[in-house]
Parts: sequence; C-alpha cells; structure tokens
Amino acid sequence: MEKYLEIFINAYRGYARYLWHEITHPGWHNYFYWLIGVSVFFFLLEVLSPWRKEQPKFRKDFWLDFFYMFFNFFLFSLIVYNAASQVVVNLFNDGIRSFTGFDLQASNPLRTAPMWAILLVGFVVRDFVQWWIHRLLHRSDTLWEFHKVHHSVEQMGFAAHLRYHWMENVVYRTIEYLPLALLGIGLYDFFIIHIFTLAVGHYNHSNITVPGYITGGVVGMLVGIVIATSGFDVNILQNPAAWQQLLVVAGAGLVGAVLLGPVMKIIFNSPEMHIWHHAYELPKERRFGINFGLTLAVWDYIFGTAYIPHEGRDIRLGFPGVETFPQDFVHQNLHGFSTKKDPAERIMESKT
Repeated sequence: MEKYLEIFINAYRGYARYLWHEITHPGWHNYFYWLIGVSVFFFLLEVLSPWRKEQPKFRKDFWLDFFYMFFNFFLFSLIVYNAASQVVVNLFNDGIRSFTGFDLQASNPLRTAPMWAILLVGFVVRDFVQWWIHRLLHRSDTLWEFHKVHHSVEQMGFAAHLRYHWMENVVYRTIEYLPLALLGIGLYDFFIIHIFTLAVGHYNHSNITVPGYITGGVVGMLVGIVIATSGFDVNILQNPAAWQQLLVVAGAGLVGAVLLGPVMKIIFNSPEMHIWHHAYELPKERRFGINFGLTLAVWDYIFGTAYIPHEGRDIRLGFPGVETFPQDFVHQNLHGFSTKKDPAERIMESKT
C-alpha cells in the first residue's frame, strides 16, 4: 500500500511541477502554449473564412467553452487524472504479474521500437479505444446524461471540442490509459499524440470547411518535417542542407495533397462529418448516434456508423430537451448524478 501511495504522491508532484513549468516557460515543446496557439489559429480561420457566415464570431457559449478548455485539459489532470492513472496502471500490471508471472510492461514489444512506431501505434490504439468509448457514452443511458454536456452546444465552433462533463475524463482516461501505458506510451509520448488529436478535434468542431487536398497537403508536410529534421528516429536523410529540408517538406506536402486529398475525409474526421454527430434530430434507425470518430473517421466507415446524407452546414444542433438544459458550468457538471433517465425516454427523444 505504501508503494502505491508513493506513486500517487510522486505523480501528483511531478505533474504539478510540469504544469507550472509549462505556464512559466513558453517554448516549442510547451503543451500549454500549443493549446493556446492551436485555438487562436482555428479562431482566426473561423473569423476569416466561416462556413456558417451568419453565425456570430463569438458564438453562443464561446467563453463557457473557453473555460472548459483549461478545466478539462489542465486543472482536472492536476487534481486527479495523472496521479490516479499511475496507480491504476501499476496495480493492473502487478495484478497480472502476481497471478500469471507475466510482466506486461517488461514484455512490451515497443520498448525497442523507434519513436515514430511508438507514436503511430499509440495514436491508432488510443483513437480506436476512444471510438468505442464514445459509442458507449451514447449507448448507456447513465453515461449519456453526462455526455449531454458536450451535445448541449447549439452553435458549433472550435472550442465546442472542449466542452464536456468532467466524468467523461474519468471514463475516457481510465479506459484508454491502460492499453497505452502497458504498450509503453509515456507521458511525453502521450502529449505528442494529444497535441495532434487536439488540432484535429478543434478542426472537426470549427466553423470552417476545407478541401481534402489542403488537409492532405498539411499531413504530407508534417511527414516531410519529420523526415527532413530526422525527427522521431526517422533517419532517412543524413545532415541535410536547409534547401534539401525545404524541398523534402514541399515535396511531401505535394504528394500528400495528390495522394491523400481524395480520401482525407474518409480517413480523418471533418467538420462536414462531425456536424451530423451533433444533429438535433437523428435518423430513427440510429437513435444512439452516428459518426462517432474523434480523430479518425475510418472506424465509422468500417463499422457502418458513418452518416452524411447531405451538406449539414445549417442543421439544428443539440438534442430534444436542450432548451431546458443547464446553461452554466456548475449545473452542467452536476448534471447526470441525480438524473434518472427512463430508457423509454431515449426512444421518445429519437422520435421527436
């Protein structure tokens, strides 16, 4: 017991120091300022080239969602998530080892893999697990009451990505963290993945529309940067000159635009797809939801939950009853604990 208490305390202190350092030391490897930078970038895109031009620049509940950004991504992690998750992973691994003699973490095949392989596997595994968790949030009447906070958004914008009940942190992080930690995905690796998925999540909720060849080109350029700088243990080029690096990045961007452009909105989630996930009225045969992808859309196409009947730019958002849903942070985050939802109500909601 003392061992796990020590793990809890060390993890808490370590994350507290990390967070304080993030705030007081701006830099390229600083997640706190990446969060702000990514948010400012998508806000500017919404201002300069909005998809729904009649929507206010500072849409309904913009500042509420802005507060959610810091609460869910930082304060909650500082208070609970990081410390508790370290204890859970160690308890789980120790339990498996005591019953079977097999050490999952020590036997992890990714321990000697290059960084790019660790990040790629971690990203795909995390997104796949999150897709199933997201389906669970819609399928369970109890969890749906918590998930309603996210679906209470009535005007879509990048910061809507960050509005969700704190209990979702508990559900998502508890389930997703185990496979990642047992695969050897550390805190640093996790945050690299998190920055990428943060950007895609902002994009999915943004009031913008972007052709596939542009997003394909961006992905290609990111790959080109990794190759040109020998990042993440990718050592294709040896000490390249600056002009070679620029040529590789530009070439990779062109290849990405041509090859990935036509399929980007099938592989990755997009505003045009995700807007339907927030639709007020769902198809009667899909009353538990559609388009569950967070970063990757491919899972929805594989498992038959993809649904884009037409351009959804101006569809009504929310859910039946959103008109009386709590409007402030405190009451939204108390919602779900005393709410008893009769499963029959879900059926009635889907028919509204």
